[in-house]
Amino acid sequence: MNYFCLMTDNQLFDIIIVGGGPIGLACAIEAKKAGLSHLIIEKGAFVNSLYNYPVSMTFFSTSERLEIGDIPFVSNNPKPTRSEALEYYRRAVIAYKLNMHLFEEVRSVNKEAGRFVVTTSKNKYHTNNTILATGFYDIPFLLNVKGEELLKVTHYYKDPSFYAFRKVLVVGANNSAVDAALETWRKGAEVTMVIRDTSIGSRVKYWVKPDIENRILEGSIKAYFSATVNEIKEQEVIINTPGGIISVPNDFVIATTGYQPNLPFLERLGIGLADNNNRTPEYNVDTHETNVKGIYLAGVICGGMDTHTLFIEDSREHAVKIIQDIKSKQ
Repeated sequence: MNYFCLMTDNQLFDIIIVGGGPIGLACAIEAKKAGLSHLIIEKGAFVNSLYNYPVSMTFFSTSERLEIGDIPFVSNNPKPTRSEALEYYRRAVIAYKLNMHLFEEVRSVNKEAGRFVVTTSKNKYHTNNTILATGFYDIPFLLNVKGEELLKVTHYYKDPSFYAFRKVLVVGANNSAVDAALETWRKGAEVTMVIRDTSIGSRVKYWVKPDIENRILEGSIKAYFSATVNEIKEQEVIINTPGGIISVPNDFVIATTGYQPNLPFLERLGIGLADNNNRTPEYNVDTHETNVKGIYLAGVICGGMDTHTLFIEDSREHAVKIIQDIKSKQ
C-alpha cells in the first residue's frame, strides 16, 4: 500500500515540511491530527539522516524517547539500533498515512500574495505555512587538505566489513570516530586514529569509551594525539604530530569531522541569524515561528551551529507548539 501522494503544482497545502527526519514526521503527524493538509519534502532517502548512520549504530536514548505520534517503539535492546529506528519510523508513516515526496530537493521558498511557493528539483507547490526540519547531517566539515577529494576519503562511515584487512585512518575522537575505529579494527583492519585533542572525546558513549582507550593503550589501535592531517595521498597520509611530520601507509580515510546545518539556505529565505559562533536562527521559542511570518523551525536546526543541544527526544515538542500556533491563526 502506497501512502506517498503525487501532487500537482496547483494544490494548496496548509503546511509543507522541508525535511523527512523524525521531527519532520512528528510535525506531519500533528498536522494530520489537527486536520491540516500537509506535504513532507525530503531530498534524500526516507529518514535520510538515520539512513546515513553506520549500519550497526546504537542510539544514546532508549526507545520510548524516540517515539512520535503516540506509537510505541518496541526494541529488542536496551538502546535501539539504526535498523530498528528505520522500521519504527516507516511504520509511523504508514499508521498516519503521511504525504511524503522522497529524493526531491527544495530549491527555494518565496512568498507571493500572502502564500509560499516552494520550488523543488521536480515541481512547484503552494502552501500557507512552511516548516523547516532540515537537521544538520548533510554538510560535513571538511579537513581542507590536499587529497581530500580522493575516492578513498569519506565523511560518512557505513559498514565496517568494507574495510576488512585494509589500512584505515580515522580522523576524530568522538562517537562516530570511535565506532569506526573499533568496528573496522574488529573486522581485521589496521587502524590509525588522528586526534586533534589530547584525549578521546568527553561525549563518547560511556559503555564504549573504556573499550577504545584500552585498545589504544595495548597498541591494537594506533592513535596520534594533538595531531592533524597534513596531506592525503593514494597510498599514504602525511600527519602533523608533536614529534614532527610523519607518513602513515593507508588505503582508506574515514574523516569523522562532524556536520553542520544548511544555514545559508535559511539566510536566503530571510531568516535572521545571530552574530555569534552559534549563528542561532531567529525564532519565537513559544511558537517556533521565525522572523519570516509563516516559516517555522523544528528540530536541531533551531540550535544553529550548536548541534549537540537538541535531539529527537527534546525536539518532539516543537511539532506540538508549531501546529498549535498554525491552528490558532486559522
